[in-house]
Amino acid sequence: MGNSNQQPVIDDARLGSVLQKVQAGHRLSFEDGVTLYSTPDILSVGYMANLVRERINGNRTFFNVNRHINPTDVCVASCRLCAFGKKKKDPKAYTMSLDEVWETAGRGYSEAVTEFHIVGGLHPELTVDWYCEMLRGLKERFPLVHLKAFTMVEISYLAQRSRTPIRETLERLHAAGMESLPGGGAEIFSERVRRIICDHKIDGREWLEVARVAHQVGLKSNCTMLYGHIESVEDRVDHLVKLRELQDDTRGFVTFIPLAFHPDNTPLQHISKTTGFDDIRNIAVARLMLDNIPHIKAYWVMMTPKIAQIAQRFGADDLDGTVVEEKIYHDAGATTSQSLRRNELLRLIREAGREPVERDTLYRPVERTETTFTVLV
Repeated sequence: MGNSNQQPVIDDARLGSVLQKVQAGHRLSFEDGVTLYSTPDILSVGYMANLVRERINGNRTFFNVNRHINPTDVCVASCRLCAFGKKKKDPKAYTMSLDEVWETAGRGYSEAVTEFHIVGGLHPELTVDWYCEMLRGLKERFPLVHLKAFTMVEISYLAQRSRTPIRETLERLHAAGMESLPGGGAEIFSERVRRIICDHKIDGREWLEVARVAHQVGLKSNCTMLYGHIESVEDRVDHLVKLRELQDDTRGFVTFIPLAFHPDNTPLQHISKTTGFDDIRNIAVARLMLDNIPHIKAYWVMMTPKIAQIAQRFGADDLDGTVVEEKIYHDAGATTSQSLRRNELLRLIREAGREPVERDTLYRPVERTETTFTVLV
């Protein structure tokens, strides 16, 4: 799509001014974001996103060896977008004991994982004390593994149930072993949309406030956006701008992960699934709008390994990890594998012409031997 001097051939004249800003390293406006979402010229959007991606992260694509642990699917909320949460009396609902959580963490590959990714439902009986004990038990058994645990929604719910401030709740969990937060539950910050898809959850302002406090107490986090349901283009851009504004203040977000809505087995299953075009565009627009968030993740579990691989040329610089047993998206009908071996991730990255870099949760390179790993600080 480029000529000999590497300038793109732009099919949509509206993108000319956006390209000038991108090349000059200037921040894009709300209106620019709307243009990026509405143009059919996906190749020019991808070209610009790749410019920014390589400016920030060069030719590297990051991945990690991680495990997802979902301690319970019992949830007091009834979000219309969710196929994971169940009521306590549902015969299919489950809640792990502490021993089961610890046993699940230790089961699986012989490769040493660097991260446990821990999220679950809003259980009406599990307390902050229970989660602290869970974290301490994981740290005792797996002292080298980073514990990335609990969405902003879970933190708010635990604080409310224990009648303690958000800050105190975060500090207790942090002291017990929680080292960062995964950033889910943000959905879309638009009040209009949230009233329809997740009115049982904290609102967008509260999600951002929990993230702010987490960053203030020294915890890094990821951030997310759920797209492909009833939101508008303007809702998406507003969401990205709000994340960017908070990042200006705290610098606590490490990675942004756009998440496609999977409608199967939810009350919104009449909605069409996102296309590859949607998924690629959301990666690219995120990279262009979120100039202050270092990493954009193409979550292969959600968008398939094939699309996640292509995304490495459209703004993404991360492919997530080995995962192992992901429940939330698979309950909503995801047909991807539950896990990818480390060598499969390496192959996907190298085929995309990128340099694979194994990382820990905070993007420090990991040096691996047959039986263990070393984080290069």
